[in-house]
Amino acid sequence: LEMEGNQITLDSLEKGTDNPAFSLEGQERHYEECGGPYSESQEERREGKGRFSSYCRKALQPASKAKHFCKIHANVLRGVVLGLLGAAYMCYFIAACYLNFQRALALVVMTAVVAFFICWGIFKKYCGAKVLLLLHPIGKCFQKSWPWLKWLLWVALLTGLIVWLALDTGRNPEQLISLGGFCFLVLFLFACSKHHGAVSWRAVFWGLGLEFLLGLFVLRTTPGTQAFQWLGDQVQYFLGYTTAGSSFVFGNTLIEEVFAFQTLPIIVFFSCVMSILYYLGVMQWLILKISWLLQVSMGTTPTETLSVAGNIFVGQTEAPLLIRPYLADMTLSEIHAVMTGGFSTIAGSVMGAYISFGIDAASLIAASVMAAPCALAMAKLVYPEVEESKFKGKANIRIARGEERNILEAASNGAATSVGLVANIAANLIAFLAVLEFINAALRWFGEMVDIHGLTFQVICSYVLMPVAFLMGADWADSPVVAELLGIKIFLNEFVAYQQLAEYKKNRLMGLEEWDGNRKQWISERAESITTFALCGFANLSSIGITLGGLASMVPQRKGDLASVVLRALLTGICVSMLNACLAGLLHVPTNVGDCAEFFSTANFSSTSYTMYTCCKQLFASSVLQNGTLSFEGSWAEQAESVQWLRECCGHYNHTSC
Repeated sequence: LEMEGNQITLDSLEKGTDNPAFSLEGQERHYEECGGPYSESQEERREGKGRFSSYCRKALQPASKAKHFCKIHANVLRGVVLGLLGAAYMCYFIAACYLNFQRALALVVMTAVVAFFICWGIFKKYCGAKVLLLLHPIGKCFQKSWPWLKWLLWVALLTGLIVWLALDTGRNPEQLISLGGFCFLVLFLFACSKHHGAVSWRAVFWGLGLEFLLGLFVLRTTPGTQAFQWLGDQVQYFLGYTTAGSSFVFGNTLIEEVFAFQTLPIIVFFSCVMSILYYLGVMQWLILKISWLLQVSMGTTPTETLSVAGNIFVGQTEAPLLIRPYLADMTLSEIHAVMTGGFSTIAGSVMGAYISFGIDAASLIAASVMAAPCALAMAKLVYPEVEESKFKGKANIRIARGEERNILEAASNGAATSVGLVANIAANLIAFLAVLEFINAALRWFGEMVDIHGLTFQVICSYVLMPVAFLMGADWADSPVVAELLGIKIFLNEFVAYQQLAEYKKNRLMGLEEWDGNRKQWISERAESITTFALCGFANLSSIGITLGGLASMVPQRKGDLASVVLRALLTGICVSMLNACLAGLLHVPTNVGDCAEFFSTANFSSTSYTMYTCCKQLFASSVLQNGTLSFEGSWAEQAESVQWLRECCGHYNHTSC
């Protein structure tokens, strides 16, 4: 079948030929045949479009020139803008220091740190190669002397440590128990080692050394104590801003009285802030600096070190995301180190929740930082490297960054991501506390069958783990409570354990009696510090599923390898937290109550506190009742109001003197 004129054929339709009648040429021919004005109108349109394009080009010419200028002089303009911002900040900084230097001290410290790293970066970029070239002969000489110099250094360090321990523990002999517990745990982990002969003792000793130095700096030196206390206070102030959002959504009544509305919104806020910091690259920079220090000193590979350093700030499933592209090629020892890092630390988001309970913020921050080198060291002790790592000596490991396009999207994604975490925590708390109550009811029922009253899961843990608690440095009287909290942490989770520790701390600070019949209402400040460090980690049975699920989703082809090392990693993570607790017991300095007579002279006896409890106990201990006559010993004998103060103390506490 053919049609004349336009030549449409079935054959051409099958081959997909266009109908010329509907093409531009066909339209023009149609208009010409019909004598239409198509060609004339087309020319007018083209002429109009040309004039419009010309106007647009002329109008956009200044913008185009400006864009071209900025592109050519981009570096100069960037320098000018940064210079102006730097000058503005310097004016602000000088004004702040001039008006009140004490108030601006934190600003001075932060500015000094940032200025140091900026100067270091510039120096390294422009002078680094020259300096290395100049120091090359010295380095060569040092390398030749290192075999005997290394042993000399180790002997000097060991001698210094022994002398310091002898002098320090001489004043507080109970610290020797914590030291013994520390050595016992290290030997226990060595006994559990997969390959005893392949242990890298450099990694082990450097890791434990860094942990000890960090603990010494935080717990014993005045600058370290003040710095971490200041940091803890700032974190508490910062988390307090959560109230602005949660009170608007839930109301003031709920956030003051209901746990879920008081604590869980902090996780949302903290997660949002962490997401913003990741978008800005602050967290990546900080993690890289810490991982570089650990890698250089301990000789571990960049991948495992980076993940463990990341665990200081993020959780056990988020930190491996930093090294996700490399997980498939990592050795079993490296995977074990990654898992151990996750079990040994807590995430920054839940740390905020624990701080809101009343747990000491400085201790939590110190525990997380100290856990990183210790986790890496113990991971290499329990599962030494026997394979050839593909990342040994690799200079650069690229950190994966988020896909957010702007800071608002990063904030929104961070808040949205936390919803799952908040729901998970709430669901786990409901489930675990309900299960714990059921287990306790069942144990009480079985116990009553054989005349054992009050048998609970906590009581069993307090007996089974009591020697461990004592080895960490807790007093024998406090050991059952510490062991109970440790058992809850291992078999349930640390959230429940910290919640109960917060209750004990609250009772102590309120100045309640230490014993209520046979039940201990609070534990000593030293035991509190030890327990805070011992609970700081995700090492519990429920975390096994979380760790395996998170890592298996990233490298599904290595599920078998992940399952084969997870129990060792869990055991190592539990012991790392206990090692931190031993160091806290070894380095703990008792708080000085001060002059009790001066305290009583200004005290309001209508309420109690821990200081009042301590001073009343001192007053009770100094009182002597002979033949119906009351007298006082020591400095209390010189105080005219001692009898009145004793009467006030008897109104709150029971004692034979009353």
